[in-house]
Amino acid sequence: MRICGIKLTHDGGVALLEDGRLIFSIEQEKLRNNPRFQHINDLDAVVAALGEYGLDPTHVDRFVIDGWDGETVSEFEVLSDGQPVRLAGAPYVERGATSPLAAYHGSGLMLGGINFAYESYPHVTGHVASAYCTSPFAAAKEPAFCLVWDGCIFPRLYYVEPRGIHFIKCLFPIIGHTYAIAGQHFGPYRQTKRDGWNLDIAGKMMAYIALGTAREEILKVFRELYEERLAGAGAVACSYRQNSQSEDSLLEAVHDFFDESARRLGAAKSEDILASFHIFLERLLVEEVTAALRDLSMPLPRNLCIAGGCGLNIKWNSALRADGLFDAVWVPPFPNDSGSAIGAACCALAAEEGFVAIEWSVYRGPNITLGDIPDGWQSAPCTLTELAQLLADDKPVVFLTGRAELGPRALGGRSILAAATSKEAKDYLNQVKLREYFRPVAPICLEDRAPGIFDPGTPDPYMLFDHRTRSAWIDQIPAVIHIDETARLQTIPRNSDHKVAQLLVEYEKLTGIPLLCNTSANLNGHGFFPDAAAACLWGRIDQVWCDGLLLTKTEPAAVFATSQPTLPPFRA
Repeated sequence: MRICGIKLTHDGGVALLEDGRLIFSIEQEKLRNNPRFQHINDLDAVVAALGEYGLDPTHVDRFVIDGWDGETVSEFEVLSDGQPVRLAGAPYVERGATSPLAAYHGSGLMLGGINFAYESYPHVTGHVASAYCTSPFAAAKEPAFCLVWDGCIFPRLYYVEPRGIHFIKCLFPIIGHTYAIAGQHFGPYRQTKRDGWNLDIAGKMMAYIALGTAREEILKVFRELYEERLAGAGAVACSYRQNSQSEDSLLEAVHDFFDESARRLGAAKSEDILASFHIFLERLLVEEVTAALRDLSMPLPRNLCIAGGCGLNIKWNSALRADGLFDAVWVPPFPNDSGSAIGAACCALAAEEGFVAIEWSVYRGPNITLGDIPDGWQSAPCTLTELAQLLADDKPVVFLTGRAELGPRALGGRSILAAATSKEAKDYLNQVKLREYFRPVAPICLEDRAPGIFDPGTPDPYMLFDHRTRSAWIDQIPAVIHIDETARLQTIPRNSDHKVAQLLVEYEKLTGIPLLCNTSANLNGHGFFPDAAAACLWGRIDQVWCDGLLLTKTEPAAVFATSQPTLPPFRA
């Protein structure tokens, strides 16, 4: 049985399950240096994704389209063979008493000139399915709660078991985009416009809040405004909740919330305001999850899956894990919409077989190629031992190997790696990538050594929890320590067959340090480099390693943005 999941809107992607095994998930932003959050505007992208694996649409048994905006159905306008196609699908959230796994059935999916029938499930149900079906709980056939907090919805709590899914409740009336909108009112990303949703700000704001301090007097203001404007029984709050299906009404209400916050907070520092708002939401999340569990009599174990765009907030994930509410917490590497094509396919599988575990790997994206290497670069074979020596000599490297990671985090397949032993390394990498000075660079660390360096240092293969750096290591690895002495740790087993693990083993032999700086290899605002040639054309790191071949810049290469600043030598 082959099931093809399709996400047409932002973070567009195509995923294929074959007999419960994930064959690929191709996110459009990871092709051709596409911008982040790329849509699928042309169904030929589905045909092309299948073709890369020797398949055509007639080899697929079921096509599934991820649901999207709409009260009862969603609508899409795309192209196929250059001709416009109109499709319909399930809504964003299941409506009323409808089962979260109720499907919309349609036809008119034109692929390669052939009309295919398809099914569609609510977008939020896809988040639940992608999180649970990839979790260790599904593998153990254990039930789990699933928290979904996405852009335009209030956080929703579900209960999933192999035989079905049950919606429990909305936890509180704050949409996921509120976090990013706070960043549009205070701090370095402040703007005067009130239109649209900015998908870039939330992750940057999570870094920025380390500059501030959460203050109880600011938290008190947010609590009061929350009751007045969002959660209480007054006219303003009731109107906000009654219009929660209207994106325009939600956007206006949240902007009004922060305008009033700014008026009441006066001269408070932006960094303190944003740090306080972060803690306000974190406390509210933990409080409401605790209250929801208290009201339930669900059997143990108490497992939790986290999905939706807010699942990328490592500090909230860590707070839920540390609070002791759950025996285990699972966040997939694609909690945001980058996992929605997988989720769509998992919904169809669940409708047929129940919520079962799928066989998968995080390295199921597009394969790396060399491409046409531009002039000004020389190539030579390079072993991982030789590459480790380059890194030990303080030379950063674009590291490209195998198939790309799923989700937004570079996990050693499309990474820029560097020694972590000087603060200058972080500053250099941020400058190379045109990032703000306060943005952290993550450590990628051998799993068995992580507990001695970080607290808790538990296995974290997808970089989705917060870890505090142990005091003895703070001066040894300053490049991967954030302002608040935390780190967004990625661990990888020493015996992994992935080349980045083998590189870390070699680097540890040379230096005694089992970790490196790891940041994504991409153009600013775009997906991962699709090939080595793209990294060379970018030209801001002098060494590019691609599956055993080292490309070294011999002269200045053309870069994509001519206005980029001149960079100082690394470790100068």
